[in-house]
Amino acid sequence: MPTLRQLRYLTALADERHFGRAAAACHVTQPALSMQIRDLEAELNLVLVERGRTGASLTDEGVALAERARALIAGVRDLEDFARERRGAHSRRLSLGVIPSVAPYLLPTILPVLQAAIPDLELKVRETQTAQLLTELAAGELDAVIAALPLAGEGIEAAPLFDDPFLLASPAAAPLAAEDPRSLPSERLLLLEEGHCLREQALGVCAISDLSTFGATSLTTLLQLVAHGQGVTLLPQMAARDIADPRIALARFPEPQPKRTIAMAWRAASARKKQLKDIAGRIRTAVAHDD
Repeated sequence: MPTLRQLRYLTALADERHFGRAAAACHVTQPALSMQIRDLEAELNLVLVERGRTGASLTDEGVALAERARALIAGVRDLEDFARERRGAHSRRLSLGVIPSVAPYLLPTILPVLQAAIPDLELKVRETQTAQLLTELAAGELDAVIAALPLAGEGIEAAPLFDDPFLLASPAAAPLAAEDPRSLPSERLLLLEEGHCLREQALGVCAISDLSTFGATSLTTLLQLVAHGQGVTLLPQMAARDIADPRIALARFPEPQPKRTIAMAWRAASARKKQLKDIAGRIRTAVAHDD
């Protein structure tokens, strides 16, 4: 019968696509991880991994099994949390995923909230794009994620935290008026690269279905381009608070202002649901007081 250890090693290999990196992620030696994967293949009588000089890739059977393994691992972690909750021994650990366009602006506000909610907090923060966060949440690798709605996925519950209006950032030397965002010149619109939900939201706000334009990896890069007169961008209000660059002009759109809604999500089956709902409420209150 496959063991939980073998399934964890397989999911790590699926993520890393390299035996050495997967072993490091699991804190074991590469031979130990490789042997466990071979034992799993022998147990199931399936070839799960294609091994090559430059790395490893999962076969179709390996991909399918890794997906099921993630669900099983998440279920085991929820069982462990359930047992802790019943014993009254609340977990001190919290694995929290946050999207890049939120993390640097929200974390300073919510870290004291998390520490107050969980004594002796052992916090692990994962900052990456929404799709990857939801994958890791479903796999039980994260306890909760903070991202922009909508959040698609089976077995996921989300609690809205706050609305984050969009501002227009344009060069101060030639500022644009913040009128209807659909009237913004598409050829001058600067966006994050594909995969960032903020890019899709900006395209939606501006009613642009497809746009071939420079894709930045961060809001900091976008603002530098705006400052140097290379274009304009939609900037979340939470990211505008610390901007003191005189080369950038910020303007607020008239009502109804375009906005995104930031939410916290967790697995519906999580044994920590009550605690996570409490944390979401505390974050909501802290953000409201911070405005």
